Amino acid sequence: MHVTMKRINNNVLQYLQKKINFLITFNFQQVIEDLTDRLQRTRTPTRPLQGIQQQYGFNTDTLKTILEYWATKYDWKARENHLNQFPHFRTSIQGLNIHFLHVKPKVPEQTPVIPLLILHGWPGSVVEFYKLIPILTKVHERYGYAFEVIAPSLPGFGFSDGAVKPGLGTCEIALLMKKLMLRIGHETFFVQGGDWGSIIVTAMATMYPEAVLGLHTNMPDVSTPRTFLKILIGSLWPRFVIDEGNEEKLYPLSTFSTHVWNESAYLHMQATKPDTISVGLNDSPAGLAAYILEKFSTGTNKDYREWEDAGLLKKYTYDELIDNLMFYWVPQCFATAARIYAEGLSSRQFALGVNK
Repeated sequence: MHVTMKRINNNVLQYLQKKINFLITFNFQQVIEDLTDRLQRTRTPTRPLQGIQQQYGFNTDTLKTILEYWATKYDWKARENHLNQFPHFRTSIQGLNIHFLHVKPKVPEQTPVIPLLILHGWPGSVVEFYKLIPILTKVHERYGYAFEVIAPSLPGFGFSDGAVKPGLGTCEIALLMKKLMLRIGHETFFVQGGDWGSIIVTAMATMYPEAVLGLHTNMPDVSTPRTFLKILIGSLWPRFVIDEGNEEKLYPLSTFSTHVWNESAYLHMQATKPDTISVGLNDSPAGLAAYILEKFSTGTNKDYREWEDAGLLKKYTYDELIDNLMFYWVPQCFATAARIYAEGLSSRQFALGVNK
C-alpha cells in the first residue's frame, strides 16, 4: 500500500497542545465521593412488570446490579490508570478546548505511518477505541504500515468544550476536526466514524476531498428519494437491495420499522428538548446509567430486548461501560452532548446539503 502523506511543519506542536493527565483539571477525589454518595442514596427503582425484560426500557433489576457494582466494586484509581495508558491532550480551536488522544505507533524508522482520525458518536466516547488503538498502531503483518491515531472527544462530549451559542452542527464540527488535524501536522489523512462520527467524517470528505484520502464508517446512510424507492422495491424483491443471507436485516419492512420506532424515542427528545432530559441525567447517576446503558443493550443487538440482563456482558464488562458513563458524569456534559441532535438535525444543517 503506497499513500503520499502531506505534513506541515509541526515543530511548534508541543506548544500548541497541552498534554494532560486524565482529569487533571478536576478534583476527582471530590467527584468520586459525591458520586458514591449519590449512588448509595439512589431511591429503589420501581420493579419491572412480570415477564418484561427491556421492552419498557432498561430493566430496573439489572440496573440495581450495575449501580451496586459502580458504588462498591468500580475501582476508580485503577480505571484512571487504564485511561491514562494513551496520551491525552487539549488544544484550543476557535475558542473551544478540544480533548483528544494522540497515539503514535512505536515502529521501525522506515515503516509507513498513516494518520487516522477516528470519531465516536452518542452515547459513546473515546473509551470506545481503547481496544482498537493497540491494533491500529501495530505494524500490519501483510501490508507493513501502521496508523497514527487521533481520537478526539467531539465538541460538547467528554472533556471537550461545548458551544455557548447555537449553530455548532456536524458541518461546523467537520471544520474543527480538519483544523485539529492541521494543528497536529497533517494536511492529508484517513477518517473513520460511527454514529455522529460517521456523519461528521462524511461531511469532512465532502467538504475537504483534497485532505481526506479515505473514509470508513460503521454507520453508512444514504437518504434520497431514490434510496427510499429501492427499499420499497426490495420489499417485493429483496435481492434487488440486499445480498443473499442478509435479507432479515431490513425485511420485512414492518418488523424493521417497528424496531426503529421502538428504539428511537431518545432521538426525538434530544433533537427537540435536549436540555429538559439533561437536568435529571446530570443530577442522577442512576438515571444516567439507565438511559445510556439501554442503548448499549438494544443498540448492540435488537434481540437483547428480550433478555433480562440486557446482554451487556456478552460484549462489554461493567468496568468498560462505567468508564464511558464517567465521560458524561465527571465533566457534566450530558446536555452539551445531547444538543448535537438539535444542531445536527436542524433545518439549517440540512439546507447545507452536505450529508445527502
